[in-house]
Amino acid sequence: MEIGQKVKVFRLRDRVSSPVVKRLGQVGTIQGYKMTDGSGVGVVVRFDDNFTTWFFEDELKPMQ
Repeated sequence: MEIGQKVKVFRLRDRVSSPVVKRLGQVGTIQGYKMTDGSGVGVVVRFDDNFTTWFFEDELKPMQ
């Protein structure tokens, strides 16, 4: 996954806040990367309404 790429949120691994749950099924743009708690790298995604949060890579699907 690369910065600037469009991705769709297709699942959520953990319990998350309501604003993040609302992103399930939505498409956003990768803005960068985030180190997680030692177990890997997260992907920072910005949506059309300028809401930005991060996801694990396996929660996202690249859009064509």
